[in-house]
Amino acid sequence: MKKTILLTIFCLALFNTEAQTYPQRENTHRLMSYNIHHGEGMDGKIDIERIGKLIIDINPEVVGLQEVDSIVARSGNIDIMQMLSAQTGMHATFGYSILHDGGKYGNGILTREKPVAVRKIALPGAREARTALIVEFEKFVIVNTHLSLTNEERLESVKIITDAIKVYDKPIFLMGDLNAPPDSDPITFLLDKWDILSNPKQFTFPSEKPTGTIDYIFGYTGKRQPYAKYRAQVIDEQVASDHRPLFVDIRLKTPTSEVMRTIPYLQSPGTDEMTVMWLTNVPARSWVEYGTDPDNLKRVRTFLEGVMVANNKINQVRLTGLQPGTKYYYRVVSQEITRYSSYYKEFGDTVRSDIKSFTTWSDDMKDFRVIVYNDIHSNMEMFNKLHSLVEDKPYDLVIFNGDCFDDVEVESDIVDRLITYTPRIKSDEIPSIFIRGNHETRGEYSLHLWNYLGRMGGRSYSAFSLGDTRFVLLDCGEDKPDDHWVYYDMNDYTQHRIDQAAFLKEEVHSAAFKEANRRILIHHIPIFGVRPGSFSPCSDLWIPVLENVPFDISLNGHTHRYRVIEKGETGNNFPVIIGGGNSEPDGTVMVLEKKGDKLTLEVINAAGNKLLERAL
Repeated sequence: MKKTILLTIFCLALFNTEAQTYPQRENTHRLMSYNIHHGEGMDGKIDIERIGKLIIDINPEVVGLQEVDSIVARSGNIDIMQMLSAQTGMHATFGYSILHDGGKYGNGILTREKPVAVRKIALPGAREARTALIVEFEKFVIVNTHLSLTNEERLESVKIITDAIKVYDKPIFLMGDLNAPPDSDPITFLLDKWDILSNPKQFTFPSEKPTGTIDYIFGYTGKRQPYAKYRAQVIDEQVASDHRPLFVDIRLKTPTSEVMRTIPYLQSPGTDEMTVMWLTNVPARSWVEYGTDPDNLKRVRTFLEGVMVANNKINQVRLTGLQPGTKYYYRVVSQEITRYSSYYKEFGDTVRSDIKSFTTWSDDMKDFRVIVYNDIHSNMEMFNKLHSLVEDKPYDLVIFNGDCFDDVEVESDIVDRLITYTPRIKSDEIPSIFIRGNHETRGEYSLHLWNYLGRMGGRSYSAFSLGDTRFVLLDCGEDKPDDHWVYYDMNDYTQHRIDQAAFLKEEVHSAAFKEANRRILIHHIPIFGVRPGSFSPCSDLWIPVLENVPFDISLNGHTHRYRVIEKGETGNNFPVIIGGGNSEPDGTVMVLEKKGDKLTLEVINAAGNKLLERAL
């Protein structure tokens, strides 16, 4: 029971950076080294628990320990590594150097991650045998050692270690008590192929009043430096051992194949602009290279008040001043930022996507094909099936008409959907528009949704022209009153709907609307055909504006029940089509297709049945 409680406490500490004694940057690895003097402190007591508490406070990913006893009489015949493993919840690896006092004595490593492989190599030690413990993990290798007391043996040891690690094609880190001051021959030799990541100016020995540095953490550079250092610190611990513990925080450079998280997805399309978005797995500086000639692309970056928008994982570049009806080639480029400080920055590899293309819209367009989805929720299998029914013919735009992300509790509720939607709809060449449904307003992460998506005009509602057809998109908000207890007095969709009523009045009197040959209204929650007495504030606010407005069709969702409301049936001045839900075969996909002056609408369900085919 005690082990379980301690493990729980440790795991909670890992994910609660605010509670950490030594805060750590996101996406960094903390490496710690500590000569523990077989658990004996400067007070003469063998106290393994206080060493474990110190490790928990520092919260490292890897701890290299030196002078570790295993069932040795002087330390009470205890297994120090197993005790620390039980206390911290970390995996223990032990490599003894000598037999001593009835047990074994050497080096140990504690790690959050279970090692992939472990090996031990012998090092020179005439008076006392020495070893290095090499532990391999998925992304890096750790070498932990305690070197000889003679300079010649230390120099030979670092040469042996440097030669031994050449077999690894991963970042490598050396830590331990090297018994060598910074200006000694062994350290000078190491600096040819290794960086000192710890701070040698912060003394490590003896612990009470340190006068020099003999404990280090190094990083192997080899042909290139595969990491960036963020922090190095020696801890002012004077009692637990005769050495002071030290740690470094490093960020590994990400392999090029892992930098991009999503393919590009085109947002906010128009006749003279396009927004390109994509996600990376790591903080990066990013840009778009584009042009009408794939062999002559120019770079566009995003700046905010003079500063490049960078060191983030959500990338958005708006291309403006484009020519209507023109094919443009582009690619997205991201370079990982491994260190971003006031006066110093480090970068990883530059990664470029394949060259893709898009064509800007034109006012002269008379032909288009638009695909509309609603109420997918989390049924990605149904979405894939629906899209397979309509993807055989070229299309110009995909509209997600609400509840296609479901309740947004965590980031993955957005990203997992994007990772499914974007490649399937060919979002790197076909733009898409997302309309918010009532479920997208819910959840702890819902306010961040628009960071990942483009908003035409910077709002959740908009109007745009696709050729000679005008589209009007509205955001209905939630499906319950603002004062409903479930919202905890944190909603004001009433004002949001009032604002849209004003927008709608202005829009239907605009020249763009009046001069359009066709007009499409799209919003998630229906405003016509609702049950008497039902909560429908959008109906009260918007229907008076729409009474005599010549829309060709209104496309809705929300009810999870396919329905056609013919013109005039419930006071509507145009036909209303409501899409199905998120279960098979009731899920639906709508296809608006225009050829010349002829506009048609098809509604197909997940079973492949054509529920509607109508000329508008």
